[in-house]
Amino acid sequence: MPGWFAVLPLAFGALLNIDSSQVASDSQLTIELSQLLERLHADSQVKQGHVAVSVVDLTDPESPRYAGINDQVMMYAASLPKIAILLTGFEEIRTGELQYTPAVRDTFTRMVRYSSNADASKAAHLVGFGRIEETLMSPKYRFYDPSKNGGIWLGKAYGGPGDYWRTDPLHHLSHGATTLQLARFFTMLAEDKLVDPEHCRQMKEVLSKPGINHKFVKGLSGIPGVTIYRKSGTWRDWHSDAALVEWNGHRYVLAALTEDPSGGKLLEQLAFGVHQIICHSETR
Repeated sequence: MPGWFAVLPLAFGALLNIDSSQVASDSQLTIELSQLLERLHADSQVKQGHVAVSVVDLTDPESPRYAGINDQVMMYAASLPKIAILLTGFEEIRTGELQYTPAVRDTFTRMVRYSSNADASKAAHLVGFGRIEETLMSPKYRFYDPSKNGGIWLGKAYGGPGDYWRTDPLHHLSHGATTLQLARFFTMLAEDKLVDPEHCRQMKEVLSKPGINHKFVKGLSGIPGVTIYRKSGTWRDWHSDAALVEWNGHRYVLAALTEDPSGGKLLEQLAFGVHQIICHSETR
């Protein structure tokens, strides 16, 4: 299991599909992130592998910065892997296999903004579990990569007949993720590199205007002018969130997974703390 500081090599820029080849784990950002988790009394959960976090600071497009803690620990992620359905749907729209009708748009929007299980199941069956798996493991994305301890996986829909597909090959999770792969997803979203630029912008619209005010959204709710593109998940003690955040010229990706009864509150506090780190003294 990756340790407290899950540091990635210089090749992280290519791994994230960022044009710059000079992206590495930023030591200062990693230290500040670990100190924040200590202040939030999450250090014991981190050491047990029950909290994982990734941060990508995209404010300077020429010098993105990364910090990851337990970022290759794959955990149950509840509704967060619904983004795999969304991505596969837009790949099908790109090829003409699926028409982006108002009904499909509304299904995707309810699935993401309000985490509708009924719409997620409908959309999963619409695109097909086989296509979802192909998309996640494709050379284009590698969002589930066995060499990186897995990643984003959706092997089951959310409450209807025939919803079961199969669990992931490594950890046998029906809905799983690592923060590394979530960070890659939302970084590619930020750079218009999911599907193609036009369809990526349509995906951003679906991921905008979160309809549930908790976790990251609640943590940033007191900051005027924040724009958030996000998807979260909750089931029992598992709480997860991932987002692209834009504010006052700053731009960053935050992804976190927790297995803790108080994980929702931790993610709320984490979002505000990371915002302070990225945006320096402007919100302190």
